[in-house]
Amino acid sequence: MNRPSMNRRTETIRSEALELEIVPDLGASILNLRSVSGRPVLRPVALPEVETSSQCASFTLLPFSNRIRHARFTFGGEETQLRVTTKDGLTQHGDVRNRPWQVTRESGAHLRCTFDSRAFPDFNWPWHVTAEVEYRLHGPHFDTSVVLTNADPRPMPAGMGLHPYFQRLQDGVDPALSFGAALLYDTDERQLPTEAARPVRPGEDFRLPAPVGTRSPDATYTAWDGVARLDWGRRTLTLTADPVFSHFVVFAAPDGSLALEPTSHATDAFNLAARGVPGTDMRVLAPGQALAGAVRLTLDGDW
Repeated sequence: MNRPSMNRRTETIRSEALELEIVPDLGASILNLRSVSGRPVLRPVALPEVETSSQCASFTLLPFSNRIRHARFTFGGEETQLRVTTKDGLTQHGDVRNRPWQVTRESGAHLRCTFDSRAFPDFNWPWHVTAEVEYRLHGPHFDTSVVLTNADPRPMPAGMGLHPYFQRLQDGVDPALSFGAALLYDTDERQLPTEAARPVRPGEDFRLPAPVGTRSPDATYTAWDGVARLDWGRRTLTLTADPVFSHFVVFAAPDGSLALEPTSHATDAFNLAARGVPGTDMRVLAPGQALAGAVRLTLDGDW
């Protein structure tokens, strides 16, 4: 059980342009990322309001991202049944984001966070894993690097992602969103892909800048070039991801923030791959093998 938020500690690092707060015992999730002027970059969060990582500004998705249909899948000829973690019968976002992590301060602008599933007998994944997340601030840049390692003697399916919620309105301005993704998955009522990704249609295409406006997307894109941009006119934010993050989830959250999630595979990739659906980018890690990647946020303009 998670401790009450009033007992949780935070770790803070700063650069000349940015300040980052994380919560070590909630997945080393990000509580706040703001410019030195105090302007929120990610959605602003008050620690007393936080019960799980879902209320944080960003959290890490390991050893898979987003949803798994019926909380089960077949891999290597065997069925894996996970605990259901959503009201609609799915398991979601992996099982590291609400666990305590070990955090080491490498410098005033660099944190190293580590996790070992072998410390948790109830870990909701039948393979042992270790993970490392590093947060670095330098100038107008915020870098997050993620490493997932198979610590089990058996091969395992694997994936990863980041789930940042961005502060959407700035001075009353809704930003123009742009990202280079040519394909999108059709989904069912639980936002689970039903088949291979198809070409985007008008109204879904953000290769040219456009405001989200009144649309409420909860969509998974692929054939993504690894770059996304929010433009408020007076200021911009650019997200740049390593090629391992081949998929990109866009989610207009009910609180008015905008989640832009770099992920290494499609939602429900394990079940899609078992059906022979191409392009899901499910990885298989051999014992001792790692999956790794980094994402950078860069501020420009009047922050």
